[in-house]
Order: sequence, then C-alpha cells, then structure tokens
Amino acid sequence: MITQIGQTAGVIWQILDEEGPVSLTALKKQVKAPEVMVYMALGWLAREDKLQFTPQGRSYSVRLR
Repeated sequence: MITQIGQTAGVIWQILDEEGPVSLTALKKQVKAPEVMVYMALGWLAREDKLQFTPQGRSYSVRLR
C-alpha cells in the first residue's frame, strides 16, 4: 500500500510541476487511481510540506510550494 501511495504522489507531483495550480476535481480526473488513493497521496505530500492548498468555491486548488 505504501508503494502505491508513493507512486501516486509522484504522479501528482508531475502533474502539478507541469501544469501549476489545479483544482482537486481536475487533479482526481487526471490521476488514474482511486479517489481514496489520490487523497492519501495528497496527504503524504502535504505532510512533507510540498503542497499549498487554496480555497476555490466549495473545493480547493492545489499547487507545489
């Protein structure tokens, strides 16, 4: 499970590095993984202080720090 979370975190990192800020909705669509895995990977990156979240309506956008 840890390996899958780490791999998903890598995919998220690549998307954010290439595209800049992305809404959580758009990010979940781009990452080819179950929603729960996307959230676990986001938590991993957030815990490492790699992400910045910004409120966007009823959701958030996320970008690399």
